[in-house]
Amino acid sequence: GHCRLLCKPSALAQHLVRSLGRSAALRGGHWLWPCWPRLQMLWQLLQPPEPEPVVARELLQLADAGLVALDWLVGPWGAAGGGGGVSSPVLLLIPNAAGKVTGGLLQLGLRALERGFIPVIFNRRGHNGCPLTTPRLQPFGDPGDLREAVTYLRCRHPSASLLAVSEGSGSGLLLAYLGESGSSSRLAAAACLSPIFRGRDWFEARMPWLYEWPLLLHLKQGLSRYAGALAEVVDMDRLLGSCSLRELEETLFCRTRSRPTSWESYWERNEPLRDADEAAVPVLCLCSADDPVRGPPARSLPRELFRSSPYFFLLLTPHGGHCGFPRRGPGRCWAHEAVLEYFRAMAEFLRTEERRKGLPRPR
Repeated sequence: GHCRLLCKPSALAQHLVRSLGRSAALRGGHWLWPCWPRLQMLWQLLQPPEPEPVVARELLQLADAGLVALDWLVGPWGAAGGGGGVSSPVLLLIPNAAGKVTGGLLQLGLRALERGFIPVIFNRRGHNGCPLTTPRLQPFGDPGDLREAVTYLRCRHPSASLLAVSEGSGSGLLLAYLGESGSSSRLAAAACLSPIFRGRDWFEARMPWLYEWPLLLHLKQGLSRYAGALAEVVDMDRLLGSCSLRELEETLFCRTRSRPTSWESYWERNEPLRDADEAAVPVLCLCSADDPVRGPPARSLPRELFRSSPYFFLLLTPHGGHCGFPRRGPGRCWAHEAVLEYFRAMAEFLRTEERRKGLPRPR
């Protein structure tokens, strides 16, 4: 279609261009209102997945006694449904920073399940019904909890490829993890749908109220459940009275009672791309030029990163909104098909390279 792939020339890039060029996903049906990105966004966020997924929850205790929740999608077919076997690739799904598991993310998990993946959703501390056992939540770009979850998944599925895909502001966590971990990330490939690349700029610029207020209310509702425990470390009246996502983030992580810090220092430790040069895993970032949440491409897309790094690929489309990318027909979101095709192409490329170089497959 009208998609453009921005990346540094390489053998991997050429293979990806050929694979995506053959994919029917990028030539799918057209959205009837291509110039209404907010409507596209709401269409994808509010539409429930079809069919309704069956989820099995597992709580993972972390080193500091905190908990994160792993929700395994076992289909609408039960545990014996469309999932793969022991060596099937595990697909880690990361929701947005507010912990909202959208219908679009569940739909991607179901599509992956049908194709033999083992999809699992990563829920941060206190998000999506995960109990908060410590008076501490996960900052925007702190990958510590995600690192422990990836280590657990690798131990549970030692012979499987581990892949990850994030949605919206949740990409800040995935990008920070890839940068901090470098070649030790244990992931074979990653993808980001409508990622937020510059966290501080995003919070300071603010989003359209149509998107910010529902997220703000969703966060406040979740935090109010733990008002008693969090009152030891933050001013709950100020937190629940926040009028913007920036004010809430600053109150929760900067103006703490025990270790207050400045807004500038917070972002020095939490910017998603602070260690992007160290990333050593192929990452596909699927973005729309009319994304009303991320902001104008000129100031919100780090094009220089995609031109200089052999691991970052930007698939840019003129229309699609934020995590929308709608189309007519089954699936409703062509980006999901593009991401699954990308993962298939990465696996194919790695197998070809192993045969060419005569490398043994990792056990």
